Amino acid sequence: MMTDSQRSADSPPALCERIDLGSDGGLSRLDTLRTKLVSQGEMVSPAGRQRTIDVFGEPLTPRQVVERICSDVRSTGLAALLDYTRRIDGVNVSRENLFVTADALAAAHAAVGSEFLAAVKRIRQRVERFQQAVLVRDVEVPLPGGGILRQRYLPLDRIGVCVPGGAAAYPSTLLMTVVPAQVAGVREIVVVAPPTKFGSENIHVLATCHELGVTTVVRAGGAQAVAAMAYGVEGLARVDKIVGPGNLFVALAKEHVYGDVSIDSIAGPSEIVIVADEAGSPEYIAADMLAQAEHSPGSAILLTASVALADQVSAALERRVAVLERGDLTRDSLARFGAIVVTRSDEESAQLANELAAEHLSIDTVDPEATLTKIRHAGAAFLGPYSPVAAGDYAAGPSHVLPTGGTARFAAGLSANEFLRGGSVIRLARADLVAIADDIKTLADTEGLTAHRRSVEARIE
Repeated sequence: MMTDSQRSADSPPALCERIDLGSDGGLSRLDTLRTKLVSQGEMVSPAGRQRTIDVFGEPLTPRQVVERICSDVRSTGLAALLDYTRRIDGVNVSRENLFVTADALAAAHAAVGSEFLAAVKRIRQRVERFQQAVLVRDVEVPLPGGGILRQRYLPLDRIGVCVPGGAAAYPSTLLMTVVPAQVAGVREIVVVAPPTKFGSENIHVLATCHELGVTTVVRAGGAQAVAAMAYGVEGLARVDKIVGPGNLFVALAKEHVYGDVSIDSIAGPSEIVIVADEAGSPEYIAADMLAQAEHSPGSAILLTASVALADQVSAALERRVAVLERGDLTRDSLARFGAIVVTRSDEESAQLANELAAEHLSIDTVDPEATLTKIRHAGAAFLGPYSPVAAGDYAAGPSHVLPTGGTARFAAGLSANEFLRGGSVIRLARADLVAIADDIKTLADTEGLTAHRRSVEARIE
């Protein structure tokens, strides 16, 4: 087998890092990659640092920026929201035009192509069908004495959705957040999007809002919009939960306001881990790696024990990236956060995938279902050659809002159930209380809470 040092001496630099776990230093290089993937949350570009100085007059860290914005919006409300929208987005939004009007939403809906609206309708139906199937229902347990125990689920009153608007428009975000909330029964949905050509000024975003029945669309984005939804400002009541993706500042703002409101997750850059064996398709694998990398930043890692497949994927990446519209950005992502990892066995590939706990897990092996049984941790799994991540991103049914950065070890993707609040109901008959009274008294006495014991005795003696 050719070592990494031999390969680098004889070949031009690869599009993404090649790590051979059977070679000296292979495991160390993989650990370095893991650290880089986890630690990228606070990284900003030189241009981003200069932008912070321009807006705030000093080189604040991203977390300091978010803390200042959220504090200002909390204390001064709408004035701070409008001020930061002007300073950060460069748009003068006023009290009068903060909300997109119903006429503007209807006009956008009338102006977009029929093919786009037909796709939105079909995707909505698929998402609804899946979310209704996984929706939890009330559970009731009868008791011997005639009482009941019940777990009931009620929808949240009001939720907020963040829609990005920086480098591209994302109507898919609306479908994957609004529809699950509607299936859960949420009545009030607020959408925030920056006042940019890809945000609240985008015809496809507005048309999708209208198609889904969203009537409250705020022309604001970033940390200031998150704070406005969390604390409430003039004309905009606070929400109970904030969901949806965004840049670093949106993620940090969601983290900052958590506790005042619920959030879906603190998401980082998009990522995919692909587990493949000799049955894997190098063309499909390369296409999926490039699809994640074009998020820029986006991480794409292949785990395979097949040296031949690794070589074929490397060649396919070079060939395919050359014709991509976002080729330069994609190359940069792969160079920083991509890797082709040659493992020592198929078992090791599955083990590493489980440890990485990626947002997207793609399995292209002889028996994908069997491979999946070895991998517990992933935001969403895509099995077989005809299940690209793009299907989950846009149209399959489950939400594409998923845990990133290894948090799939304990976190789950967004679903209709995330918009429900569970609560227990206890209705005991006298016979039921008598049956458990001695146990209550024992624990109450042990803990020294005698009033608890007496509250039971008062009912049965």
